[in-house]
Amino acid sequence: MLAESHFYFHKAADVLGLPDKVRTILLTPRRSVKVEVTIEGERGDLQVYEGYRVQHNMARGPMKGGLRYHPAMDEDHAAALANLMTWKTAVVDVPYGGAKGGINCDPRSLSKKDLFEITTRFVEQMKEVIGPTTDIPAPDVNTNAEVMGWIMHEYSKYAGFSPGVVTGKPLHLFGSEGREAATGRGVMDVLAEALDEQGKSFNDITVAVQGFGNVGSNAARLMAERGAKIVAVADHTGGVSNEEGLDIPALVAWTAEHGGVKGFSAGEAFDNNEIITWNADVLVPAALEDAIHKDNAADVKAKIIVEGANGPTTPEADQILNERDILIVPDILANAGGVTVSYFEWAQNIQQFSWDEDKVNSELDKKMSRAYRSVREVANQRDIDMRTAAFVLAIQRVGKAALARVHIKTELPF
Repeated sequence: MLAESHFYFHKAADVLGLPDKVRTILLTPRRSVKVEVTIEGERGDLQVYEGYRVQHNMARGPMKGGLRYHPAMDEDHAAALANLMTWKTAVVDVPYGGAKGGINCDPRSLSKKDLFEITTRFVEQMKEVIGPTTDIPAPDVNTNAEVMGWIMHEYSKYAGFSPGVVTGKPLHLFGSEGREAATGRGVMDVLAEALDEQGKSFNDITVAVQGFGNVGSNAARLMAERGAKIVAVADHTGGVSNEEGLDIPALVAWTAEHGGVKGFSAGEAFDNNEIITWNADVLVPAALEDAIHKDNAADVKAKIIVEGANGPTTPEADQILNERDILIVPDILANAGGVTVSYFEWAQNIQQFSWDEDKVNSELDKKMSRAYRSVREVANQRDIDMRTAAFVLAIQRVGKAALARVHIKTELPF
């Protein structure tokens, strides 16, 4: 994944004519931290894990990025995602840099007590390198609001009351209204802009969604509320379709009860691998990395792809899709709703003042729509695709801020 993010960076840097020296400055992580996380489990067993935090860039503000708990978590994965967060925060113009981290544990095999102990031990080890003005973690794969509350509590033991050290917290622990649906709402917002520039509305489209977790379910729900027909949904358990449009609230309720979409009776079952090539106007890959690749890109039928997941399209597939004139709204733009509302949460924590949900959603809608239009302007001016344009815009913003902080004999070509 690191190679893919660097590929897109260099493609945009070539458009800008960016000198090698500046590329090195912008790509090199500021700091990478690895810690040992050892606990005595609830059953008396000794458990040893590795925890990571890669802090990529803070030229535009404190570093920001998720914290994931997964057996495959490693430093390279954290570095790739931290890199993407730098560009993502710049695209939507929130005052953050990028970071990412996690622990190579499997929460499914752990008791809640063990998970709590692992989390607090990790914070104890990382407390010097995170903080409200330094690096602000957030939920990611296998972490949630409860885990963020634990982190806030543990960090506050050392630094005093610090709700701004993490975002994505429960509302009763100074979280923000609208945070849970934020990434899905952002997906809906950028699709609205893409449809508007094509003279269409949600009433005119059918949508296929891969992944029905937080991002996919909220995006599907919000699109359906605006008139779109969600004709197919797939997740790790299977797929379900309905040409007349699935009942999304009912599917959300079914999934919450049964752990996936499989078995939902108000639709026809299908193999979840078929979702990428489903006959729909819009495809929302909101699940796995590399879901669209060179072997299936030529068979994609959607005319618009809105990337709800991180890195769902490989570089080879990206080229195939662009050659086919399929509009791709890239992940660093499309799924930036989450970090945008994380910024709102952080701002509320710093100010010790809360916003209502209508204000959060209204400000998010404005941020995402403005970001889409900014990327589109760059794409049109330079005659490039939206992904390259998003990276060009991000590199310009981060590059100007980074070089303004140091004295080197290099002129920026923009």
